[in-house]
Amino acid sequence: MASDRMDGKTEGGDKRFEILIVGMNGDLRGKQLPSGAEDKVWAGEIRLPTSTQSLDIWGDDNDDITGVSLTIGDPDGKLIPDRRSLTPMPWAPDGSMQVLATMHEFDGSPSFMDPRAILASVLERYAARGLTPVVATELEFYVMSGDWRQTGRPSPPESLTYRGEPNGFQLYDMSAVGALDDYLGTLRAYARAQGLPADATTAEFGPGQFEVNLLHRPDALAAADDCLYLKRIAEQAARRHGLKSTCMAKPYSEHAGSGLHVHASIIDGQGRNILDAKGGEPKLIKSVISGLLDSMREAQLIFAPFANSYRRFQPGSFAPVDLTWGSGHRGTAIRIPDKDGPAARIEHRVAGADANPYLLLAAILGGMLAGLDGELDPGEETTPSFTPANTARLTHDFLSAVETFRASPFIADIFGARYQALYGDTKRKEALAHLRTVSDFDYRTYLPRL
Repeated sequence: MASDRMDGKTEGGDKRFEILIVGMNGDLRGKQLPSGAEDKVWAGEIRLPTSTQSLDIWGDDNDDITGVSLTIGDPDGKLIPDRRSLTPMPWAPDGSMQVLATMHEFDGSPSFMDPRAILASVLERYAARGLTPVVATELEFYVMSGDWRQTGRPSPPESLTYRGEPNGFQLYDMSAVGALDDYLGTLRAYARAQGLPADATTAEFGPGQFEVNLLHRPDALAAADDCLYLKRIAEQAARRHGLKSTCMAKPYSEHAGSGLHVHASIIDGQGRNILDAKGGEPKLIKSVISGLLDSMREAQLIFAPFANSYRRFQPGSFAPVDLTWGSGHRGTAIRIPDKDGPAARIEHRVAGADANPYLLLAAILGGMLAGLDGELDPGEETTPSFTPANTARLTHDFLSAVETFRASPFIADIFGARYQALYGDTKRKEALAHLRTVSDFDYRTYLPRL
């Protein structure tokens, strides 16, 4: 294990080249090619069915409700690689590489189903205004024992338990960091090998829960790539140490859920932060906050894309349920860490770790766009001594979020009507499957009593 921490490389074996696309659920799909086949990748000669990016959480293309697969012959698309995303795979044989691609139709246009293309289209709207979003993500995830397939349940790594029970809350606890030092060392080695702008790593509330901060980038597409690669690094490092990492929003009933917080600001052509209340337009940051709050319920299905996602939204938790904002207030949906100077920015605190980072940034930056055109009012600020009355709330119900998403003009504008229908119909199937499933909770609670 010591050698893993030094360089993260695997000796022996044949090096490989992976070309990857991003699925609806933030999953990676693609092809693994032998070394030497890279010329075909850069020439755009690698193909996959376009429906690959329509698959639900079970891997079904749902052609009967979406009509994007066999109904139209399940046509191929071309994978156009993004050279900026070319990185080593330090868990694979030395010299192995991976690259992210965007699915294109044969007429040269990006597929309407490609999450990277959706985010790129939002960024084009900023570019048309001479503006550039600057984005950073903070990803929380759990590391757990590697026997989850055998037990059918997650459990903390043995080094974080006593007689099988967690040691307690571990927020910022350096002994928890030390207990998994080998794992975290491998994770950092992999991040260095890939050139990820990883910053601080902290222990979070739950046993085996950690957060890794990624530095700001003036390229939101690259920031989403970083987040996706970080998820893969966390998974591969866990495998190396016989563990399991998960970005499930709520893997434990009794412990904190995992979030994916986003920090965002906007710079103009002269490099000035237009959200700076002193150096820019004082009212603009409030208008941007309002744009985010006004679109938040319509976009909640992006922030919380699965049935499990809604278990995070509990009153009194750090996962916000009220559509509120505040300066430095971690209980609000939108937090303002700084409002003056170059570091002025918003922090969006709603999404779970299970969110697709490309769709997440598209929704957030789309909401911010809505606030750039007028002086919108976000309402009263939440402070430690004051909470506005009668604020709107996010839903706790998966199906309700689906129906709100499917009917939203904002979603149609940002994601396109075709993707709105595809995503909404697919998630509606998942929500109905969840509702139809009688759980162990039902049996334990109701069967003995009713």
